[in-house]
Amino acid sequence: LDNASYDKAVTLIRHQFMQMPDLQGSLNNLRNHVRLEEIELFEIKILAFLCRQTARAAALIGIDAVLAIPDTDEVFRLLDPDNTGIATFYVYDSYHPDLAALRRQLKAMQTRMEQGTLPSDENAALQQQINDLFDQQNALQQQVIADLSDRLAPFFPLLQQALDSMAYADFLFAKATLARRWGLVRPVVKPFADGVASDLVALWNPRLKHRNDELGLRYQPVDVQLCQGTCLITGANMAGKTVLLKTVGIAQLMAQFGFFVPAARASIVPVDDIIFCIGDEQNEMKGLSSYASEIIKISDTISRSASQRLLILIDEPARTTNPVEGKAIVQSVATLLNGRTSFSIITTHYSQLGIPCRRLRVRGFVERIGDVRLTPDNINDFIDYSLMPDDSNEVPHEALRIASILGCDSQMLHLADRFLGEE
Repeated sequence: LDNASYDKAVTLIRHQFMQMPDLQGSLNNLRNHVRLEEIELFEIKILAFLCRQTARAAALIGIDAVLAIPDTDEVFRLLDPDNTGIATFYVYDSYHPDLAALRRQLKAMQTRMEQGTLPSDENAALQQQINDLFDQQNALQQQVIADLSDRLAPFFPLLQQALDSMAYADFLFAKATLARRWGLVRPVVKPFADGVASDLVALWNPRLKHRNDELGLRYQPVDVQLCQGTCLITGANMAGKTVLLKTVGIAQLMAQFGFFVPAARASIVPVDDIIFCIGDEQNEMKGLSSYASEIIKISDTISRSASQRLLILIDEPARTTNPVEGKAIVQSVATLLNGRTSFSIITTHYSQLGIPCRRLRVRGFVERIGDVRLTPDNINDFIDYSLMPDDSNEVPHEALRIASILGCDSQMLHLADRFLGEE
Protein backbone atom coordinates (compact mmCIF):
# COMPACT_ATOMS: atom_id res chain seq x y z
CA LEU A 1 0.00 0.00 0.00
CA ASP A 2 1.05 3.59 -0.52
CA ASN A 3 1.40 5.82 2.52
CA ALA A 4 -1.96 7.50 2.00
CA SER A 5 -3.82 4.15 1.88
CA TYR A 6 -1.92 2.87 4.89
CA ASP A 7 -2.71 5.99 6.92
CA LYS A 8 -6.36 5.75 5.87
CA ALA A 9 -6.59 2.16 7.12
CA VAL A 10 -4.91 3.07 10.42
CA THR A 11 -7.29 6.01 10.88
CA LEU A 12 -10.25 3.73 10.22
CA ILE A 13 -9.07 1.24 12.85
CA ARG A 14 -8.62 4.00 15.42
CA HIS A 15 -12.11 5.26 14.59
CA GLN A 16 -13.55 1.82 15.38
CA PHE A 17 -11.92 1.87 18.81
CA MET A 18 -13.43 5.28 19.55
CA GLN A 19 -16.93 3.93 18.88
CA MET A 20 -16.63 0.83 21.04
CA PRO A 21 -19.24 0.86 23.86
CA ASP A 22 -18.72 -0.67 27.29
CA LEU A 23 -20.90 -3.73 26.80
CA GLN A 24 -19.43 -6.16 29.31
CA GLY A 25 -22.70 -5.99 31.26
CA SER A 26 -24.66 -6.98 28.15
CA LEU A 27 -22.33 -9.92 27.53
CA ASN A 28 -22.68 -11.00 31.16
CA ASN A 29 -26.46 -11.05 30.70
CA LEU A 30 -26.03 -13.09 27.54
CA ARG A 31 -23.82 -15.58 29.38
CA ASN A 32 -26.36 -15.87 32.20
CA HIS A 33 -29.26 -16.37 29.73
CA VAL A 34 -30.95 -13.15 30.85
CA ARG A 35 -33.32 -11.77 28.21
CA LEU A 36 -31.60 -8.80 26.65
CA GLU A 37 -33.00 -5.33 26.22
CA GLU A 38 -33.21 -3.77 22.78
CA ILE A 39 -30.32 -1.43 23.65
CA GLU A 40 -28.19 -4.46 24.53
CA LEU A 41 -28.89 -6.05 21.15
CA PHE A 42 -27.80 -2.76 19.61
CA GLU A 43 -24.53 -2.86 21.60
CA ILE A 44 -23.83 -6.42 20.46
CA LYS A 45 -24.51 -5.46 16.85
CA ILE A 46 -22.11 -2.52 17.27
CA LEU A 47 -19.43 -4.91 18.54
CA ALA A 48 -19.94 -7.29 15.63
CA PHE A 49 -19.90 -4.41 13.15
CA LEU A 50 -16.75 -2.81 14.57
CA CYS A 51 -14.97 -6.15 14.62
CA ARG A 52 -15.77 -6.68 10.92
CA GLN A 53 -14.54 -3.21 9.99
CA THR A 54 -11.38 -3.47 12.10
CA ALA A 55 -10.49 -6.94 10.81
CA ARG A 56 -10.86 -5.82 7.19
CA ALA A 57 -8.71 -2.71 7.69
CA ALA A 58 -6.11 -4.75 9.60
CA ALA A 59 -5.92 -7.31 6.79
CA LEU A 60 -5.45 -4.50 4.30
CA ILE A 61 -2.25 -3.35 6.01
CA GLY A 62 -1.08 -6.82 7.04
CA ILE A 63 -1.56 -6.71 10.81
CA ASP A 64 -4.64 -8.95 11.08
CA ALA A 65 -2.60 -11.78 12.63
CA VAL A 66 -1.28 -9.41 15.31
CA LEU A 67 -4.69 -8.06 16.26
CA ALA A 68 -6.41 -11.48 15.98
CA ILE A 69 -9.96 -10.11 15.74
CA PRO A 70 -12.42 -13.05 15.57
CA ASP A 71 -14.97 -13.40 12.76
CA THR A 72 -18.30 -11.94 13.94
CA ASP A 73 -20.09 -12.04 10.58
CA GLU A 74 -22.63 -14.64 11.70
CA VAL A 75 -23.65 -12.52 14.68
CA PHE A 76 -23.93 -9.44 12.49
CA ARG A 77 -26.13 -11.25 9.97
CA LEU A 78 -28.40 -12.43 12.78
CA LEU A 79 -28.88 -8.82 13.92
CA ASP A 80 -29.08 -7.45 10.37
CA PRO A 81 -31.61 -9.74 8.63
CA ASP A 82 -32.40 -7.17 5.93
CA ASN A 83 -28.72 -6.90 5.03
CA THR A 84 -28.57 -3.14 5.59
CA GLY A 85 -24.86 -3.26 6.38
CA ILE A 86 -25.19 -0.58 9.04
CA ALA A 87 -24.63 -0.74 12.79
CA THR A 88 -28.01 0.54 13.98
CA PHE A 89 -30.39 -2.06 15.42
CA TYR A 90 -34.14 -2.35 14.85
CA VAL A 91 -36.67 -5.12 15.36
CA TYR A 92 -37.07 -5.68 11.63
CA ASP A 93 -40.32 -6.84 10.02
CA SER A 94 -38.53 -9.91 8.73
CA TYR A 95 -38.05 -11.20 12.30
CA HIS A 96 -41.74 -12.21 12.55
CA PRO A 97 -44.36 -12.90 9.83
CA ASP A 98 -47.05 -10.80 11.57
CA LEU A 99 -44.97 -7.69 12.22
CA ALA A 100 -45.11 -6.13 8.76
CA ALA A 101 -48.92 -6.35 8.40
CA LEU A 102 -49.48 -5.13 11.95
CA ARG A 103 -47.21 -2.12 11.45
CA ARG A 104 -48.91 -1.21 8.15
CA GLN A 105 -52.30 -1.33 9.83
CA LEU A 106 -51.04 0.74 12.73
CA LYS A 107 -49.57 3.37 10.43
CA ALA A 108 -52.79 3.65 8.46
CA MET A 109 -54.80 4.18 11.63
CA GLN A 110 -52.38 6.79 12.91
CA THR A 111 -52.67 8.65 9.62
CA ARG A 112 -56.48 8.73 9.90
CA MET A 113 -56.15 9.96 13.47
CA GLU A 114 -53.78 12.74 12.44
CA GLN A 115 -56.20 13.98 9.78
CA GLY A 116 -58.63 14.96 12.55
CA THR A 117 -61.79 14.51 10.42
CA LEU A 118 -63.54 11.79 12.46
CA PRO A 119 -66.43 12.38 14.84
CA SER A 120 -65.48 12.18 18.51
CA ASP A 121 -67.05 8.76 19.10
CA GLU A 122 -65.27 7.23 16.07
CA ASN A 123 -62.08 9.01 17.09
CA ALA A 124 -62.21 7.41 20.53
CA ALA A 125 -62.82 3.97 19.03
CA LEU A 126 -59.93 4.45 16.61
CA GLN A 127 -57.64 5.49 19.45
CA GLN A 128 -58.52 2.32 21.32
CA GLN A 129 -57.73 0.24 18.23
CA ILE A 130 -54.38 2.02 17.91
CA ASN A 131 -53.61 1.30 21.57
CA ASP A 132 -54.48 -2.36 21.06
CA LEU A 133 -52.23 -2.56 17.99
CA PHE A 134 -49.40 -0.93 19.94
CA ASP A 135 -49.76 -3.58 22.63
CA GLN A 136 -49.73 -6.35 19.99
CA GLN A 137 -46.66 -4.82 18.34
CA ASN A 138 -44.84 -4.56 21.67
CA ALA A 139 -45.69 -8.18 22.51
CA LEU A 140 -44.36 -9.35 19.13
CA GLN A 141 -41.21 -7.27 19.54
CA GLN A 142 -40.57 -8.71 23.01
CA GLN A 143 -41.07 -12.17 21.57
CA VAL A 144 -38.50 -11.39 18.87
CA ILE A 145 -36.04 -10.00 21.43
CA ALA A 146 -36.44 -13.09 23.63
CA ASP A 147 -35.83 -15.31 20.60
CA LEU A 148 -32.75 -13.30 19.60
CA SER A 149 -31.42 -13.54 23.15
CA ASP A 150 -31.70 -17.33 23.00
CA ARG A 151 -30.09 -17.50 19.55
CA LEU A 152 -27.22 -15.23 20.59
CA ALA A 153 -26.43 -17.09 23.83
CA PRO A 154 -24.20 -19.73 22.14
CA PHE A 155 -22.12 -16.89 20.69
CA PHE A 156 -21.11 -15.60 24.13
CA PRO A 157 -17.55 -17.08 24.03
CA LEU A 158 -16.98 -15.61 20.56
CA LEU A 159 -18.34 -12.20 21.57
CA GLN A 160 -16.27 -12.14 24.77
CA GLN A 161 -13.19 -12.98 22.72
CA ALA A 162 -14.13 -10.24 20.27
CA LEU A 163 -14.47 -7.65 23.03
CA ASP A 164 -11.18 -8.71 24.63
CA SER A 165 -9.42 -8.70 21.26
CA MET A 166 -10.67 -5.22 20.42
CA ALA A 167 -9.58 -3.94 23.84
CA TYR A 168 -6.12 -5.48 23.37
CA ALA A 169 -5.87 -4.09 19.84
CA ASP A 170 -6.79 -0.64 21.18
CA PHE A 171 -4.04 -1.03 23.77
CA LEU A 172 -1.50 -1.99 21.10
CA PHE A 173 -2.43 1.01 18.99
CA ALA A 174 -2.14 3.29 22.01
CA LYS A 175 1.35 1.96 22.73
CA ALA A 176 2.36 2.34 19.09
CA THR A 177 1.01 5.90 19.03
CA LEU A 178 2.98 6.73 22.16
CA ALA A 179 6.14 5.20 20.71
CA ARG A 180 5.87 7.22 17.50
CA ARG A 181 4.88 10.46 19.21
CA TRP A 182 7.74 10.31 21.73
CA GLY A 183 10.32 8.66 19.50
CA LEU A 184 10.66 5.58 21.72
CA VAL A 185 12.70 2.54 20.72
CA ARG A 186 11.90 -1.16 20.90
CA PRO A 187 14.15 -2.76 23.53
CA VAL A 188 16.01 -6.01 23.04
CA VAL A 189 15.22 -8.33 25.94
CA LYS A 190 18.26 -10.25 27.17
CA PRO A 191 17.97 -13.49 29.13
CA PHE A 192 19.60 -13.32 32.54
CA ALA A 193 23.06 -14.83 32.90
CA ASP A 194 26.16 -14.01 34.91
CA GLY A 195 27.89 -11.01 33.45
CA VAL A 196 24.98 -9.95 31.24
CA ALA A 197 24.24 -6.22 31.47
CA SER A 198 21.42 -3.92 30.43
CA ASP A 199 22.48 -1.18 28.03
CA LEU A 200 20.63 2.09 27.58
CA VAL A 201 22.08 4.31 24.88
CA ALA A 202 21.04 7.99 24.80
CA LEU A 203 18.51 7.46 27.59
CA TRP A 204 16.16 10.36 28.29
CA ASN A 205 13.44 11.22 30.75
CA PRO A 206 10.08 11.61 28.93
CA ARG A 207 8.58 14.14 31.30
CA LEU A 208 11.69 16.30 31.63
CA LYS A 209 12.50 16.21 27.92
CA HIS A 210 8.93 17.18 27.04
CA ARG A 211 9.14 20.12 29.46
CA ASN A 212 12.50 21.23 28.07
CA ASP A 213 11.23 20.96 24.50
CA GLU A 214 8.24 23.14 25.37
CA LEU A 215 10.50 25.76 26.96
CA GLY A 216 13.13 25.55 24.23
CA LEU A 217 15.73 24.28 26.69
CA ARG A 218 18.59 21.88 26.06
CA TYR A 219 18.21 18.25 27.05
CA GLN A 220 21.16 15.85 27.16
CA PRO A 221 20.53 12.09 26.88
CA VAL A 222 22.85 9.79 28.84
CA ASP A 223 24.37 6.38 28.16
CA VAL A 224 23.97 3.90 31.03
CA GLN A 225 25.03 0.29 31.48
CA LEU A 226 23.47 -1.73 34.31
CA CYS A 227 25.70 -4.53 35.58
CA GLN A 228 25.16 -7.05 38.34
CA GLY A 229 26.38 -5.84 41.70
CA THR A 230 26.76 -2.28 42.90
CA CYS A 231 27.49 0.82 40.85
CA LEU A 232 28.32 3.97 42.81
CA ILE A 233 27.57 7.24 41.06
CA THR A 234 28.95 10.55 42.28
CA GLY A 235 28.61 14.05 40.93
CA ALA A 236 28.02 17.63 41.88
CA ASN A 237 24.70 18.94 43.08
CA MET A 238 22.37 19.64 40.15
CA ALA A 239 24.27 17.11 38.07
CA GLY A 240 21.18 15.01 37.39
CA LYS A 241 21.89 11.97 39.56
CA THR A 242 18.37 11.70 40.97
CA VAL A 243 16.80 12.20 37.54
CA LEU A 244 19.11 9.50 36.20
CA LEU A 245 17.88 6.97 38.78
CA LYS A 246 14.25 7.78 38.06
CA THR A 247 14.80 7.54 34.31
CA VAL A 248 16.54 4.16 34.57
CA GLY A 249 13.59 2.88 36.61
CA ILE A 250 11.09 4.29 34.10
CA ALA A 251 12.88 2.58 31.20
CA GLN A 252 12.95 -0.78 33.03
CA LEU A 253 9.26 -0.51 33.94
CA MET A 254 8.24 0.44 30.41
CA ALA A 255 10.22 -2.42 28.91
CA GLN A 256 8.79 -5.01 31.32
CA PHE A 257 5.24 -3.81 30.68
CA GLY A 258 5.71 -4.21 26.95
CA PHE A 259 6.31 -0.57 26.02
CA PHE A 260 9.03 0.91 23.88
CA VAL A 261 11.58 2.86 25.94
CA PRO A 262 12.96 6.42 25.88
CA ALA A 263 16.37 5.78 24.40
CA ALA A 264 18.16 5.63 21.06
CA ARG A 265 18.98 1.96 21.67
CA ALA A 266 18.17 -0.36 24.56
CA SER A 267 18.78 -3.90 25.71
CA ILE A 268 17.09 -4.92 28.94
CA VAL A 269 17.61 -7.79 31.37
CA PRO A 270 14.25 -8.44 33.11
CA VAL A 271 14.15 -8.30 36.91
CA ASP A 272 11.69 -9.55 39.51
CA ASP A 273 11.01 -6.10 40.90
CA ILE A 274 12.22 -2.51 40.85
CA ILE A 275 12.99 -0.82 44.16
CA PHE A 276 13.09 2.96 44.37
CA CYS A 277 14.69 4.52 47.45
CA ILE A 278 14.49 8.09 46.22
CA GLY A 279 13.36 11.16 48.14
CA ASP A 280 12.18 11.58 51.69
CA GLU A 281 10.88 8.28 53.09
CA GLN A 282 9.54 9.95 56.27
CA ASN A 283 6.29 8.44 57.54
CA GLU A 284 4.72 10.67 60.18
CA MET A 285 1.72 8.36 60.56
CA LYS A 286 3.97 5.56 61.80
CA GLY A 287 6.17 7.89 63.84
CA LEU A 288 9.20 7.19 61.65
CA SER A 289 11.82 9.79 60.80
CA SER A 290 13.28 10.14 57.33
CA TYR A 291 16.29 8.06 58.34
CA ALA A 292 14.23 5.34 60.06
CA SER A 293 11.87 4.92 57.11
CA GLU A 294 14.73 4.88 54.64
CA ILE A 295 16.90 2.39 56.52
CA ILE A 296 13.97 -0.02 57.02
CA LYS A 297 13.26 0.03 53.28
CA ILE A 298 16.93 -0.51 52.44
CA SER A 299 17.15 -3.37 54.96
CA ASP A 300 14.10 -5.06 53.41
CA THR A 301 15.60 -4.59 49.96
CA ILE A 302 18.86 -6.24 50.99
CA SER A 303 16.91 -9.21 52.38
CA ARG A 304 14.89 -9.55 49.17
CA SER A 305 17.99 -9.35 47.00
CA ALA A 306 19.25 -12.61 48.55
CA SER A 307 16.52 -14.56 46.72
CA GLN A 308 15.30 -12.19 43.98
CA ARG A 309 16.87 -10.41 41.04
CA LEU A 310 16.07 -6.73 41.54
CA LEU A 311 16.81 -3.36 40.02
CA ILE A 312 17.72 -1.30 43.10
CA LEU A 313 17.92 2.49 42.80
CA ILE A 314 19.06 4.28 45.97
CA ASP A 315 19.57 8.03 46.03
CA GLU A 316 22.10 9.28 48.59
CA PRO A 317 21.38 6.79 51.39
CA ALA A 318 21.91 7.86 55.03
CA ARG A 319 22.18 11.53 54.05
CA THR A 320 19.88 12.54 56.91
CA THR A 321 22.06 11.14 59.70
CA ASN A 322 25.53 12.10 60.92
CA PRO A 323 28.20 11.75 58.19
CA VAL A 324 30.47 9.32 60.09
CA GLU A 325 27.80 6.70 60.60
CA GLY A 326 26.17 7.59 57.29
CA LYS A 327 29.37 6.78 55.43
CA ALA A 328 29.67 3.43 57.24
CA ILE A 329 26.08 2.56 56.33
CA VAL A 330 26.66 3.38 52.65
CA GLN A 331 29.79 1.21 52.70
CA SER A 332 27.90 -1.74 54.21
CA VAL A 333 24.90 -1.44 51.85
CA ALA A 334 27.08 -1.10 48.76
CA THR A 335 29.28 -4.02 49.83
CA LEU A 336 26.35 -6.37 50.47
CA LEU A 337 24.57 -5.51 47.22
CA ASN A 338 27.80 -5.87 45.27
CA GLY A 339 27.74 -9.58 46.04
CA ARG A 340 24.18 -10.12 44.79
CA THR A 341 22.82 -10.84 41.31
CA SER A 342 20.68 -7.70 41.45
CA PHE A 343 21.46 -4.54 39.53
CA SER A 344 22.09 -1.78 42.09
CA ILE A 345 22.82 1.90 41.52
CA ILE A 346 23.64 4.07 44.52
CA THR A 347 24.33 7.78 44.31
CA THR A 348 26.35 9.36 47.09
CA HIS A 349 28.30 12.43 48.19
CA TYR A 350 30.52 10.45 50.58
CA SER A 351 34.25 10.23 49.76
CA GLN A 352 36.78 7.53 50.59
CA LEU A 353 34.31 4.65 50.62
CA GLY A 354 36.94 2.08 49.66
CA ILE A 355 34.50 -0.41 48.11
CA PRO A 356 35.68 -2.62 45.22
CA CYS A 357 32.73 -1.97 42.95
CA ARG A 358 31.97 -0.17 39.71
CA ARG A 359 32.19 3.62 39.98
CA LEU A 360 30.87 6.32 37.70
CA ARG A 361 30.85 10.08 37.95
CA VAL A 362 28.70 12.71 36.26
CA ARG A 363 31.15 14.90 34.36
CA GLY A 364 29.54 18.02 35.76
CA PHE A 365 30.46 21.60 34.87
CA VAL A 366 32.23 22.15 31.58
CA GLU A 367 35.78 23.39 31.93
CA ARG A 368 35.50 26.44 29.73
CA ILE A 369 32.57 28.69 30.39
CA GLY A 370 34.26 31.80 29.02
CA ASP A 371 32.78 35.16 29.84
CA VAL A 372 29.24 33.86 30.20
CA ARG A 373 27.57 34.86 33.46
CA LEU A 374 25.97 31.82 35.03
CA THR A 375 22.47 32.21 36.44
CA PRO A 376 19.85 29.82 37.81
CA ASP A 377 18.18 30.02 34.39
CA ASN A 378 21.17 28.99 32.27
CA ILE A 379 23.27 26.90 34.63
CA ASN A 380 22.08 23.61 33.10
CA ASP A 381 23.54 24.67 29.75
CA PHE A 382 26.99 24.39 31.27
CA ILE A 383 26.67 20.97 32.88
CA ASP A 384 27.74 17.81 31.08
CA TYR A 385 25.39 15.08 32.33
CA SER A 386 27.27 12.18 30.74
CA LEU A 387 28.75 9.44 32.92
CA MET A 388 32.45 8.61 33.03
CA PRO A 389 34.39 5.88 34.85
CA ASP A 390 35.83 7.12 38.14
CA ASP A 391 38.55 5.18 39.91
CA SER A 392 39.15 7.81 42.58
CA ASN A 393 37.70 7.77 46.08
CA GLU A 394 36.89 11.48 46.00
CA VAL A 395 33.59 13.13 45.11
CA PRO A 396 33.21 16.49 43.35
CA HIS A 397 33.21 19.58 45.57
CA GLU A 398 30.89 22.01 43.82
CA ALA A 399 28.40 22.94 46.57
CA LEU A 400 29.82 26.38 47.35
CA ARG A 401 30.27 27.20 43.67
CA ILE A 402 26.68 26.33 42.92
CA ALA A 403 25.46 28.29 45.94
CA SER A 404 27.40 31.30 44.67
CA ILE A 405 25.93 30.95 41.18
CA LEU A 406 22.45 30.79 42.69
CA GLY A 407 23.06 34.12 44.41
CA CYS A 408 23.14 32.95 48.01
CA ASP A 409 24.18 35.28 50.84
CA SER A 410 27.83 36.35 50.39
CA GLN A 411 28.59 36.33 54.13
CA MET A 412 27.33 32.78 54.41
CA LEU A 413 29.48 31.71 51.47
CA HIS A 414 32.56 33.52 52.82
CA LEU A 415 32.25 31.87 56.22
CA ALA A 416 31.62 28.45 54.64
CA ASP A 417 34.73 28.85 52.52
CA ARG A 418 36.77 29.80 55.59
CA PHE A 419 35.50 26.83 57.58
CA LEU A 420 36.24 24.55 54.65
CA GLY A 421 39.83 25.77 54.60
CA GLU A 422 40.18 24.93 58.26
CA GLU A 423 39.23 21.30 57.73
